[in-house]
Amino acid sequence: MKAFMDQDFLLSTDSAKNLFHGFAEKMPVLDYHCHINPQEIAEDRKFDNITQVWLGGDHYKWRQMRSNGVEEKYITGDAPDREKFQKWAETLEKLIGNPLYHWSHLELQRYFGYTGHLCGDTAEEVWNLCNGQLQNKWSVRSLIKASNVTLVCTTDDPVDSLEWHEKIAKDKDFDVQVLPTWRPDKANNVEKPDYAGYIARLSKASQVSIRNFATLKEALVKRMDFFHQMGCRISDHALEYVMYMPADEAEIDAIIAKAMAGETIGKEEELKYKTAFMLFAAKEYHRLGWAMQLHYGCKRDNNAYMYQKLGPDTGFDCINNYAPSAQMADFLNALSATNEIPKTIIYSLNPNDDASIGTIIGCFQDPSAAGKLQQGSAWWFNDHKAGMAAQMTSLANLGCLGNFIGMLTDSRSFLSYTRHEYFRRILCELLGGWVENGEYPNDEKALKEIVEGICYNNAVTYFGFDL
Repeated sequence: MKAFMDQDFLLSTDSAKNLFHGFAEKMPVLDYHCHINPQEIAEDRKFDNITQVWLGGDHYKWRQMRSNGVEEKYITGDAPDREKFQKWAETLEKLIGNPLYHWSHLELQRYFGYTGHLCGDTAEEVWNLCNGQLQNKWSVRSLIKASNVTLVCTTDDPVDSLEWHEKIAKDKDFDVQVLPTWRPDKANNVEKPDYAGYIARLSKASQVSIRNFATLKEALVKRMDFFHQMGCRISDHALEYVMYMPADEAEIDAIIAKAMAGETIGKEEELKYKTAFMLFAAKEYHRLGWAMQLHYGCKRDNNAYMYQKLGPDTGFDCINNYAPSAQMADFLNALSATNEIPKTIIYSLNPNDDASIGTIIGCFQDPSAAGKLQQGSAWWFNDHKAGMAAQMTSLANLGCLGNFIGMLTDSRSFLSYTRHEYFRRILCELLGGWVENGEYPNDEKALKEIVEGICYNNAVTYFGFDL
């Protein structure tokens, strides 16, 4: 029997152990997609207790606590932090096979030196241990530095001032780059009731009076150029699916006018607007040299009762299995007609889309970048042992795994950098298994390049960061 989460956790062969300890373990972390707050980095926030770090905004944990029958007051409510932590500890001990069990214990081991297992009976011991170190040792910046992070890309709205990024960049005492990522979902979601209000904010931020599609594009270009000056090199879009329903600009103008008047937007109108918006945005990303991330396949806010109480992004989302791959191919094909496909990373929440993504990206590769079109790492409900192995296996089967840009945290927690370690162990186990089975030669030089590339180097090259 192997020891619980020891140094060879998830590594079952000599080849896997050699790849991880020899190469992967030593590589820095480039976290090119996350949801952490740059203000907390700028101000070097310190946390009072482990509940603030672990349960504040973490809908992964909230879902499992609800699954364990925990009352909402201990999850998102006003119960004392110590009681919330107790309920989480009692939930965690039941999560055998869940990635949260591994993530939580990796965080306890790496940051707090705790090698036991957290459960209801050990909650008091872990609470005291973690809180003592959080108050006396750890701050946001020290956690980032201890995690060997070289660069963080946050997620930012086009109207954001980016003032916190500017303050971090000017701070000579902190040498980790913190760059913005362009996330224009609110400008794209023409069907939402708050669209008109958002466009007014965008007009103010850009100093462009938005009246139609032409002026909307003018405003967005001004904000993109500002983001670019602030170091932004990546965009991100949350889509129902990658749609393609082209329309002329007069139709788009009419849809915008209707939305600005507060009228209901029909589904066909929504799809036409979003197609036009995404085609415009992608061409601008190509102009700027940005990478475009497309996240799709999520059905959000499913529990009407809880949505009324808590609002969005509180743990009531699920996989959507409607994603017509032909439309995604048509969208990319429309961009290819003028040779304006940007570097593109495609993530689906539905693992059944792996093969279609793998075959579509193979149609549009070109010499401007190795792996110019990427299948993104296993996302959200897939970022577990089986999901990561399946995503990488599919990518290897249909494409070029050696050019994969690897893992990201997609997290709101400053302890989540251990997800990179978790991913790297799974990567090395997968590659090591192929070596042990005689499916790839035990060529140390080639394997070193592949492992170090997927862990870090490929992302640095792909995004063009100065590191």
